[in-house]
Amino acid sequence: MTLANLLSETRIIPELASKERWEAIRELVDCLVISGKVAPHDKESVLESIRQREETMSTGIGFGIAIPHASSSQVDEVVAAFGRSTTGIPFESLDGEPVHFIVLFVVPKDQFQTHLRTLAAIAKFLNDKTVRDELTVADSPAAILQVFENRSSRA
Repeated sequence: MTLANLLSETRIIPELASKERWEAIRELVDCLVISGKVAPHDKESVLESIRQREETMSTGIGFGIAIPHASSSQVDEVVAAFGRSTTGIPFESLDGEPVHFIVLFVVPKDQFQTHLRTLAAIAKFLNDKTVRDELTVADSPAAILQVFENRSSRA
């Protein structure tokens, strides 16, 4: 599976409306619900799983990147959404800088290796400054997805 396979145009928000961390996480989970990847009645459970993980330590890893994630019995495959904020969102990141790129993903419960591989692949992908530069100028969900497809590593 490649990172591009985790996303679709319906799970990409080119400009997040949210201005703070928890709103952005909720906005991305809403995106998963709207796109049919999370059932509406499972939304709060998924949010709670992500909140528990996020409260352990912020998933803002630096360089304007956050990767909120969790395991949940509410999904039966890895699901993900991507959001971008041109103004930046305070995320309690390791470097103290605002976040511009958020990849939120949820892995089925008890798939620890898949969880780690997905997290590592996303972090490696977004750690590339060229990728971040291309994502910054991409002007639509299709253009953002194209960056993932052109430069994606295996998850």
